[in-house]
Amino acid sequence: MKYSKWGIIGVAAAALVLIAAPTLAFHDAGVAHCNGCHTMHNSQDGALVDATAPNGNPWLLVDASPSDVCLGCHATGLGAVFAVDELNPAPMKGAGNFIFLLEDNLNDGHNGGLDPSHYIPGDAAGHNLVAPGHGLAADATLTAAPGGTFPAAVMGCTSCHDPHGTEDFRMLYGTGRVVQDGVATFLNPAPTADGLAVFFGTESRTNHTAYQAGMSAWCGNCHGDFHNNNTKLIHPTGSAIGGTIATAYGLYNGTAQYATGDPTLSYLPEVAFEDPANTTSSTAGPSASSQVSCVTCHRAHGSSAPDAGRWDFSVTLLSEDGLESGSYPIPDPYANPGVQRSLCNKCHVKDAFDHLSAP
Repeated sequence: MKYSKWGIIGVAAAALVLIAAPTLAFHDAGVAHCNGCHTMHNSQDGALVDATAPNGNPWLLVDASPSDVCLGCHATGLGAVFAVDELNPAPMKGAGNFIFLLEDNLNDGHNGGLDPSHYIPGDAAGHNLVAPGHGLAADATLTAAPGGTFPAAVMGCTSCHDPHGTEDFRMLYGTGRVVQDGVATFLNPAPTADGLAVFFGTESRTNHTAYQAGMSAWCGNCHGDFHNNNTKLIHPTGSAIGGTIATAYGLYNGTAQYATGDPTLSYLPEVAFEDPANTTSSTAGPSASSQVSCVTCHRAHGSSAPDAGRWDFSVTLLSEDGLESGSYPIPDPYANPGVQRSLCNKCHVKDAFDHLSAP
């Protein structure tokens, strides 16, 4: 049989695709290589996978815990959700980074670093994964999810994400899904959003996660008391922001220029909002019908601010972040050191007429 030059090249190219595909499409369409996460005999390279369970763990995993298995690929590689150094983390992405759970102090408020009695430990940095192989343990303070009942002792990557895949954003569980062998059943659907590939670097104003609808309701599967319950003086979520806030967001370009921004270029990934029109490259600010959500102010994985804040809620100026605690200083998106105030002002503009402001 004879092959043309182009036929040989085509066969070679196809072979390369087949070789590369397993790495690039591990969870694609819910199909993964079983032995990437599971082992039939509790052994790898002649040693027990889980020394604490000589007969194998319940899920036949290649590591001692589900989250350790996930971090085996996603810690510093695909997604980079667990940096090597909490003072030099990977570029920040939508959900943030779990490395800050290892911090000894996150308190940059007044006298936050004065003595250990003022410290806010890394437990407050975000969702406390139980991943002993990476030094992560259950929350030492809370026994259940704030505003809910999900037990902290079993919190992990698979509390939110289905490792076998779903058709939803980031493989998040949706309505009716039974999580972790019956620990919880989700009542609300997965959010609608467009995400960036796990290979990308940091987010920017023109390259970012596009949140479209439903994020707060989804978070409410575990944190239900924090949502749409005005009797508890809770910040509104899942409702239209209205024209006043939409206008303020659109014109805000930092403390130094709080009313001169271009609404068509005002999108700020550090203060994300939900809108069905959002795309991963959209730059426009919100409309009156856009919505604030949990991830407008918080990172889903973690940050170097208490309460997984996208910025530190306890500092007066963003440049003060990290000074008291010695923790990683969250970058100022407006690059105005000594001037830029809290990013709450992106919507509420309470730094208008401030002595640091200029119209």
